[in-house]
Amino acid sequence: MKVILFGGTGMVGQGVLRECLQDPRVEHVLLVVRHATSTASPKLTRLVQENFFDWTSVEDQFNDYDACFFCLGVSAVGMNEAAYRRITYDLTLSVAEVLVRRGVKTFVYVSGQGTNEHGRAMWARVKGATESALQQLPFAQVFCFRPGYIQPLHGVRSKVGWYNAVYAALGWSYPALRRIARNFVTSTEEVGRAMISVAVHGYPKQVLETVDIAVAAQRP
Repeated sequence: MKVILFGGTGMVGQGVLRECLQDPRVEHVLLVVRHATSTASPKLTRLVQENFFDWTSVEDQFNDYDACFFCLGVSAVGMNEAAYRRITYDLTLSVAEVLVRRGVKTFVYVSGQGTNEHGRAMWARVKGATESALQQLPFAQVFCFRPGYIQPLHGVRSKVGWYNAVYAALGWSYPALRRIARNFVTSTEEVGRAMISVAVHGYPKQVLETVDIAVAAQRP
């Protein structure tokens, strides 16, 4: 399987990239970034593109890929709805529409626990609208991941400094959190493994909550 990865420098994307590079089912990864990165692997190619709303000059580089793992996203904290929608909805759909034209079969989108197109929270409505729009596109498969708390593992770090402080403080209690809050707690490793699994094997649901992510990750 050949995979396109967006958001590979963020916390979730770092974990997904690690699992892709280690999994023999993933033959090649095209890492789409705005700036050059230092990660090296014979399985990895980088596509550096500053403008994520215009793929005209590089669109043919998406040919012959099987799946897209879309881990790109921002926090809604401090953003108004128009700005958040442009990055979350407009950008995601601009990428997805290009990939549909290029024959990508599977699109896996990282949403979030509590997403609801008709909800009270602004971020939940925008994420929900994005999920709905993706499901209307003619991909063979669309999966929306709604993880709750995600523990970074294997040296993965967030770009947000205070997030890392929280993860470091809670890291020792992660095994206990998994036992007592199974429906709300996952890890970067589990999310990455689950993405590969649903792209290869499919899944009975289009929307995967935290417990579904755990089930998909455990498939051989």
